[in-house]
Amino acid sequence: MSEYFRKYIKKEHYPNHQQLFYLQCDFSSNIKFKTTFRNCVVDSLKKRGWKEVEGEDWDLLWVERDCIYEILNHFHLQSHQKVNHYRNHYELTRKDLMVKNLKRYKKQLEKEGKYEEANTFNFFPTTYNLPGDYSLFVEEFKKTLGSVWIMKPIAKSQGKGRYIINPLLIGGKKFDMRIYCLVTNYSPLTAYLYRTGFGRFTHHRYTTNIEDIANNYVHLTNVAIQKTSENYDERLGGKWDLRSMKLYLMSKYGQEKVSDAFSQIQELIIKCLQSVQKTIINDKHCFELYGFDVLFDSNLKPWLIEINASPSMTANTPNDYEMKIGLLDDTFTTLDLEKILSGTEEQIGGFDLICRGTPVKLPQNSTYLSHLGCQNNRNQQLKKLAKSTASRLVEHYNSEQSQATGNTNDEKIKPGNQGSSSGTAGLSKK
Repeated sequence: MSEYFRKYIKKEHYPNHQQLFYLQCDFSSNIKFKTTFRNCVVDSLKKRGWKEVEGEDWDLLWVERDCIYEILNHFHLQSHQKVNHYRNHYELTRKDLMVKNLKRYKKQLEKEGKYEEANTFNFFPTTYNLPGDYSLFVEEFKKTLGSVWIMKPIAKSQGKGRYIINPLLIGGKKFDMRIYCLVTNYSPLTAYLYRTGFGRFTHHRYTTNIEDIANNYVHLTNVAIQKTSENYDERLGGKWDLRSMKLYLMSKYGQEKVSDAFSQIQELIIKCLQSVQKTIINDKHCFELYGFDVLFDSNLKPWLIEINASPSMTANTPNDYEMKIGLLDDTFTTLDLEKILSGTEEQIGGFDLICRGTPVKLPQNSTYLSHLGCQNNRNQQLKKLAKSTASRLVEHYNSEQSQATGNTNDEKIKPGNQGSSSGTAGLSKK
């Protein structure tokens, strides 16, 4: 369980009935994990009091994408075991298949007469997969002479996509945004969007001059590339937290316009997930933490660049470490391996539920169109969640005790009850 959640129950709520909650919630070493990562992943897991194991007796497995096939093909997983990738995750995270699925879903909407919704699928650049789409690419290239195209490797083939020539700039530099989305189920589609992300900046001023067209420091925001630049600042890591960036953009372009732009990001994420909802092999043992890379153009229109199935969990600054530890902790809380959540929560730490079968809409009187980039109140929310969960568990325990004894006058647990804590009876499993 989240360290904050655990401390709250232990120190602030039901101080004389800690043993009951430890028995019910499977705290500390009862949850076992296995991982190949030696970064924020293992740090976050250990902070929860979970035990690392080498064998196959694990509850949670967090590994590289390529390892997932061996696990799912050669092992019979128990009902309690979770792994961090879907079998065919590549349907969304390989660029050519991502575009193929988005185009297919758009055509499906058009066939169903949902033209207005289909017209909203304009958030990814015109893309061709070579050599298969060569003739189509040449035709488009001739129609748009002077356009800039970017070529990226896709497995063993090559892909070409139209380059966004008018990116929004901050301080004269290009940036994109890394945004995190957790999918716990594809049937029904259940997705959570994390409030915190970050912008990734180039370290050279943006220019479209032909002599700089091959300068990666001007055009590519990848940290692995930018950290080799002579202008790289290790203190900042070339990143800016999403909330600060959103506030800056609001001060420059207005709250309404920026709020709408961030809402469009949430919508495009949901559309991407819907496009593969019937394609991804749904497995109750699987979940996926995606890293969406999105870029604003000069009109504040969001463009999807790519989707990552293994977003980096290696931190390059103290702030980056704190953000990723919180992200992972909230991911594990949402997975609910301890089986203590009700399943109806719409916010868990920094995660907001954005889809459960259908997209979740905020109340009409809500201040926000989307919580993306808003203040991450995870500490306060986890405290509130701990309180409501503890109360619900006690009510469940009291109800079962009354049914078992047939006597409703037996002593019941109450918040702050000063009764004896020496009993060994545990709360029944949910």
